[in-house]
Order: sequence, then C-alpha cells, then structure tokens
Amino acid sequence: MLDITTSSLLAGTGHGFLGRAGGFSEGIYAGLNIGLGSDDDRETIMANRRRATEAVLPGSELVTVHQVHSADVVTVTGPLPLDQRPQADAIVTDQPNLLLGILTADCVPVLFHDPEANVIGAAHAGWKGALAGVTDNVIMAMTALGADRDNIACAVGPCIAQPSYEVDAGFRTRFLDADPDNDCFFAAGKPDHFQFDIEAYVGARLQTAGITNIDKLGLDTYANEDRYFSYRRSCHRGEAGYGRQISLIGLAE
Repeated sequence: MLDITTSSLLAGTGHGFLGRAGGFSEGIYAGLNIGLGSDDDRETIMANRRRATEAVLPGSELVTVHQVHSADVVTVTGPLPLDQRPQADAIVTDQPNLLLGILTADCVPVLFHDPEANVIGAAHAGWKGALAGVTDNVIMAMTALGADRDNIACAVGPCIAQPSYEVDAGFRTRFLDADPDNDCFFAAGKPDHFQFDIEAYVGARLQTAGITNIDKLGLDTYANEDRYFSYRRSCHRGEAGYGRQISLIGLAE
C-alpha cells in the first residue's frame, strides 16, 4: 500500500503527499523512489511514477519540472515531455487532468488550491527557493490565472523538522540579512550552530503573502526513516545516493 497523506484544506482536488512505501525500488532507494536524478533503475522509477499517478488522480498526466532550488514558477496547460522539463521549482495550472508533482527529500513541498477559481499550484521550497520567494511567486502565478489569494488554501507537507536541521552561523546570517525577524526560526544548537525550522519559515512566508488557510502537517522526513527519504540522513550515513518522494495535486475533469 502507498503512504498518502492528505489535507482537508485541499478537498475537491486529487492530491497527496506520498511517502516511500509501496514502490518497486530496492536497496537504498527501497520503496516509491520518484527521483530521476538518482542512480536508481530508470524503468523502476517510471513504474513508481505511474503507480503514484494512478493512486492520486487516475487517468491524469503527471507533470514535473527539473528542480534547481530556484524561485521560478511555470504555468502549464498540457503535459510536459520528460526530456523537455523546464528548470523551475514550482508549477501552476487551471487545467483538469494535469497532476502537478514536486519531488523532495527534506525540502518543503507545498500544495495550493483556490476552489473558487479552480487553480492549483505545487512548490518545492528548499531553503534557497524559500528565501528567494518561491511560494510568493506561486501565488502571483495563480492570481494571473484568476485565483484570489483570499481563497487560496495551502498544505505544507513532510520536510526536515527543526530538531533534525542543524545549520551553521553563516546560514542563519543569510536569513537575518533578509529580515532580522527571521531570528525566530532558529533555536540555539551546539557552538556556532543553530536548529532551523524551515516548515515554520515557509508557513510564515505564506501568511505574509496573505494566505490564511494553511495546514502544516508537521512530518519530519529525517526522523521517520520508514516513511520518508531524506537527503541529510543519507549524507550522515555516507550512502551512495538517496530517493525522492513526490507530492501531487490535480483537478479532476
């Protein structure tokens, strides 16, 4: 069985934050690895993609981008061939039967829906993209399709949690330079290090952008090895690679 977490705020869409359970991959990628950038067998990854798609919105076309830790958003009106995926970290659409997919392995997946305008979005918010405003850009792209930020609901999916996310002083300085109030997202750690709450930071960015309906799931990818892939956990173990889970949202016909 697949591990699919949903949010009541996104009712009316086909959506889900998928974990690693239920896929065809083996070894360090065991489970539902969706990462085309991994060294996992490509046909196995494609089979995992098909299984995830059919579980969330049967008969739909999965649309993903080549994620580069940017704040760039693409608006899609139809399927994107895998070899023509644009470099971006978020996707929006108002078209039915397009299943927007974002891959993560500690970074923050955010799903968006305006039920009045029937506009959806999905964002990959790593710390670089989050700081650069990827979620703000999704909201602007959605409003360009007729959405109203007063109607947009967001769900913030599984990501690395504050107790698991140690950063150095230079990392913290980047956020304080952008806004001194960002200090509230850092807890003291070992000397010259801090624990960063990226989920809270992304939630705060959404609130600042005028979003009032936000569901933060509070699921830690690093600590929940049985449920989620984690880039940082794999690095700490010296593993040769790591899998990626997928978060999906689509509008039915």
